[in-house]
Order: sequence, then structure tokens, then C-alpha cells
Amino acid sequence: MAISYMDYTAPNVQFSSNVNENLFFRKDARNYINVLSIQQLNTLGNVSLLDIFLSTSNVIEPHYHQNASELVYCISGAAVVSLLNPFTKELLHFPIGPGQVANVPQGWWHYEVATVDNTHLLAIFDAPIPEFIGGSDLLRLTPPEVWAHTYCLDERQVRETLAPITETVFIGPPNDCARHPGWAETKDQPVYEHYEYHSEPYYEQLYRAQAYDQQLYPHGPGQYPYPHDGGGYPGHGGY
Repeated sequence: MAISYMDYTAPNVQFSSNVNENLFFRKDARNYINVLSIQQLNTLGNVSLLDIFLSTSNVIEPHYHQNASELVYCISGAAVVSLLNPFTKELLHFPIGPGQVANVPQGWWHYEVATVDNTHLLAIFDAPIPEFIGGSDLLRLTPPEVWAHTYCLDERQVRETLAPITETVFIGPPNDCARHPGWAETKDQPVYEHYEYHSEPYYEQLYRAQAYDQQLYPHGPGQYPYPHDGGGYPGHGGY
């Protein structure tokens, strides 16, 4: 049980909150994240959550939480939670559908990929505010010459490759990725023509080889409304 120094008689004490009103990050109307932490609900103990909405092939970028474990619960749709075991150096993949969970220990490198539209995930943390370090931050904030020198790479190529990453991505690919070679523009969103998550071998490996039970969803993924059709990026704080 968390130790609380909250004055429960104070006039500003909070016992409820509407997560739909707490927008954390928005890529577009189908891909966004709402948040609930002690900053939105001041009586919370060591718990917080991210309410995540994704469409097919969108990715919660590779990242880690240095201060919290994460339990990913699938409400609707389907996703693959991938994590790197730092002890075995093995990249593990866990497909989840409605009612299924995947657990990410504190500090482990991981990412989530939606494999169908209308995917709704709930990420639950054992910290009042989950800290976040994204792959986009590691790539853009480490000087290109350090990457090049450390791994014996061409500095010019490294600099050019990483130049488009100018801010924390959170949900990838970015909306403007159609400008880069290899991307094709569709009516709704950019789609990478050779993206591995669209390939049949990927689904074979992760869904059939790992005995993913498609019969759990005989009527297809649930349909959930998206409360935010607009809005902006309120800043990322400690997430």
C-alpha cells in the first residue's frame, strides 16, 4: 500500500476523474493516448494508467519506463507486445486480444503494435507517474558522431538518417512519413509497403506458432468510439 500524505479533508481532494478528458498525445483521430496519474487524480497511490487507441500497424514506439512495471491489457482489437529480456538478450513477442494481458518488468525495452483497427489497450503502471524514455529521444539526442564513432558507421549517413526525428514520436510512424522513400500514401494514412507487420510470415510466427486462439473473437474486435476528434499535444511531462 502506498504511503499517502494527502489531506483528505482539503477542499481540492479528488476521488474521480474522466480519463477521456485527459489527452496525453494525439497522432490523429484513430491513434491517441489518454492519461490518468496523480497529476489528474491527486488521491492516487502507486498506480497510473495510459488509455491507448490504435489503428492497424501503428506502433507505441520502442521505449522503457525506468521507474515502473507495465501491465498491458487489451480491451478490444489485437496487438503484439514485444519486449527485450535484458538477461537472455532475447526479443519476445506476445500477441494479445480482448481480455488478455502482457507484463513488462520495470526498465525493460518494449513496444506495442496494433494488428487490427480499433485496437484499445490499457497500460497500467505501479507508479503515480510513469517515467518514459523513448527510442526517438535516444536517437535524436545522442550526437550522430557518437553513434558513428561507437559503431564504426558513416557519420554522414547516420546524420541524414536520423535528421527527420526532431521530437518524441510516441505513436509511429509519423503522419509525414510518406515523404520518405519506400512509403506510399493512402486515403487515410501512410502505409509502408514492405512493413513486416503486414506480412503473412509475421502473423504465422506470432499468431499460429504461438497458438493464438482466433476463436476468442468470433464476431471480430469490439468497436469503441473515439472521444477526441481534435485537440493537441499537451506536453509529455514525465510519461
